[in-house]
Amino acid sequence: MTLRKGLLAATMLALPMAAAQAQPVTGLYIGAGVGANFRMDADTQGNSIKTNTGWVALGSVGWGFGNGLRVELEGNYRTNEARGAAIAVPGVSTVGGTTTRVTSSFGQAGYLSTYGAMVNALYDFNMGWPVVPYIGVGVGVGWNEMGGARRVVNTQSVTGGVATTASTTYAINDTDPQFAYQAIAGLAYSLGAMVPGLALTGEYRFYGTLDPNLTVTRVSGPAVPGVPSTISPTNYNHSLLVGLRYNFGVAPPPAPAAVAPVAPAPARTFLVFFDWDRADLTDRARQIIAEAAENSRRVQVTRIEVAGHADRSGSPAYNQRLSQRRADNVAAELVRRGVARNIITVQAFGESRPLVPTADGVREPQNRRVEIVLR
Repeated sequence: MTLRKGLLAATMLALPMAAAQAQPVTGLYIGAGVGANFRMDADTQGNSIKTNTGWVALGSVGWGFGNGLRVELEGNYRTNEARGAAIAVPGVSTVGGTTTRVTSSFGQAGYLSTYGAMVNALYDFNMGWPVVPYIGVGVGVGWNEMGGARRVVNTQSVTGGVATTASTTYAINDTDPQFAYQAIAGLAYSLGAMVPGLALTGEYRFYGTLDPNLTVTRVSGPAVPGVPSTISPTNYNHSLLVGLRYNFGVAPPPAPAAVAPVAPAPARTFLVFFDWDRADLTDRARQIIAEAAENSRRVQVTRIEVAGHADRSGSPAYNQRLSQRRADNVAAELVRRGVARNIITVQAFGESRPLVPTADGVREPQNRRVEIVLR
């Protein structure tokens, strides 16, 4: 029971918890799984063969239709070590005046295995979750094998008052194919972020076959009355598996669409600076005015404001006239650059609106300017 719980917990913990979008299985895929097999006690002719926890492995190739439905061909193998006596031995039997009593018996239980091929139909419940539940059923053929089972039977036979002893060895090493069937319930988690088309699976399977007929072979000694010539152990299995499934032809997720860089909006405010006590335009000033003229055509302005300013190194009256000359020169250059004169307004503020506040008489380059604003 501890192993069962441990395997189930490992199966659930193996499912990653990151959010990855699962995709329907479409087209060719292959799969493989391995896990623990719990074979139910095998009843046969009044005898019960118990088994230890075994293992199971399987591989499959299939086709997904893209709508949740899948069909696949599977090969599988299960094996469990047997416990107890596989060959039933009667205590006392009388045949034709001879009474035979089993005085002792011992031996090896051997193993029980099944291998075969199945055709499965499965359905995936694609609900937009990272983990996709699925169910399925399958039919096929399973070869029931029992091997390594031996039993030594010591007997005493009495005929007409005369007693004799004997030792007989029986063995089972036989295989019998039978109709097989299974039910499947599982979970699949897409690992497509790492390998497109790859998924991790965790499954429960109930697997069974019709009862096989396995031959009990007398290896040595006389026949013991009541020992069967065949046994038919039942074959019912509960299996827990983890595995991988790979869907061919799955394209990697598209790369995020490249975002085109957004062109910066054309500037609407420009500053033209002047040398101290000068109103003529420098080469740099003409470049700035040219850019303003160009942008005025791009942004469809209706008005251009030109405002002249001066620092506080002269008298207010002188600075007022100086700022006016600066504004007029800038407006004239705009007109020369193709701007209509009727959309240009010219103002002069002298030293009244400094960009950098200063004391009176300070020469501040940032205040010797003309501001061009596109409206």
